[in-house]
Amino acid sequence: MWGIHLQRGDGSPSLARQIFQQISSSILDGTLPPDEALPSTRELAKALAVSRHTVSEAYDMLITEGYVVSRQGAPTRVAGNLRLGLSSAVGHQPVLNELQAPATRITADFKTGRPDLRPFPKYVWSRLHSEAFSQLPSELLGYSGPDGYPPLREEIADWLFRSRGLRVDPQSIFITAGATQSLSLLADLLHRDDREFVLEDPCHTAVPTLLRNRGYSYRSAPVDDQGLILEGTDMDWDAGDISAVYVTPSHQFPLGGILPANRRTALIRQARAKSFYIIEDDYDSEFRYQGAPVTPLYALDPERVIYVGTFSKTVFPALRLGFSILPEALQEVWKHLRVYADVQCPVAEQAALAEFLRTRKMDRHISRMRKLYGQRREVLLEEVNKIFGRDVVKVWGDVSGLHLALQFAEGHFDERFIQGARDRGIRISVVDKYSLTPGKHADKLLLGYGHLEPDEIRTGIAMLYDYWRQTIG
Repeated sequence: MWGIHLQRGDGSPSLARQIFQQISSSILDGTLPPDEALPSTRELAKALAVSRHTVSEAYDMLITEGYVVSRQGAPTRVAGNLRLGLSSAVGHQPVLNELQAPATRITADFKTGRPDLRPFPKYVWSRLHSEAFSQLPSELLGYSGPDGYPPLREEIADWLFRSRGLRVDPQSIFITAGATQSLSLLADLLHRDDREFVLEDPCHTAVPTLLRNRGYSYRSAPVDDQGLILEGTDMDWDAGDISAVYVTPSHQFPLGGILPANRRTALIRQARAKSFYIIEDDYDSEFRYQGAPVTPLYALDPERVIYVGTFSKTVFPALRLGFSILPEALQEVWKHLRVYADVQCPVAEQAALAEFLRTRKMDRHISRMRKLYGQRREVLLEEVNKIFGRDVVKVWGDVSGLHLALQFAEGHFDERFIQGARDRGIRISVVDKYSLTPGKHADKLLLGYGHLEPDEIRTGIAMLYDYWRQTIG
């Protein structure tokens, strides 16, 4: 009756739910017009071979959700103005797949910021996670506050000391959901209406994007192969209108420079004199291939420098854990902002990471990965020099991290170049994508290599060379 077909058996919705769904669908597609009278519960129950109670339950759902109206002593009728015409709309949906060209398979993937996750000791992590969670006291399964899991803060302090010689009070370490959240909170914390943020140019696109999204103003400061330039530029460091300066002193992103001591001390002096804070983003300095990791800028002045760290490269990006080291003057306001952002990070993951650090398993993992990435870096440098030649390409930032920049004697790289490369199965970035002053670095490409096997690197460089020759020919 009324085209209602019921399915009986495990896994099917209740009979009342099926009756409700099929009648409401008929109302929406116009099969049942407004004011149409529904059969009585007794009549429909007999026709469908179900109990009257089942039909009454279905009618109650229809009345509750406004599909039908019921008056005492009168038949239940379809409510007005409900037709959606669903059946005709489905027939006129555009066939999007026929209009879209198939995606080109990427053969040479030089995407930046990608660690190799295949060697990560998942079994060890799984065991640590399970053990750490089982040992958590029940009170920590509730809201534990914005500071972070205390044992993790202590282990991070120990790790910073043994890996960088940095002495930090664990109470000054605040756990975050990665570097991006740290930077977002710091933008709100440090913004002043009459002041601007100063960003390295070029820099990671996330930073100017989150400032623009908040309506905060910023200006650029140029960099060279040693990082941020403080003298001899148009940047007015003497103006007292700076909210904060964002820098990547241990491995400038994306050009790779290491900020030397004279520029570090000059920046600290400016921060003290003009009363602004410095945000130090240390995103991948664990992977340094010549000498020990660079001492953080934070060591020079813990009251003026805010250190932002992440575990995305050292553990895995999906972990979504990082930390900020804050001067005491900012800590209470930070806690307030964090509570009204997302309160806290998942405690089980924090406990597992604390154990990963305490047992030195992370130290050993980083050591293995540093050796692996160093070998891949050597392959990449060898292939670039062999195929392109030293007179054609200058390498920037090759002593640290998981990427390097190539500056070409010939070539102008823009979005057309990137799209043409993608059409040939090559994923690559232009440095100018990260420039706040467009066109300044249009002669440079950015290559990520940490996730690539040596043969993939060799194949990719050969493909890039062939495409580059076509573009300059």
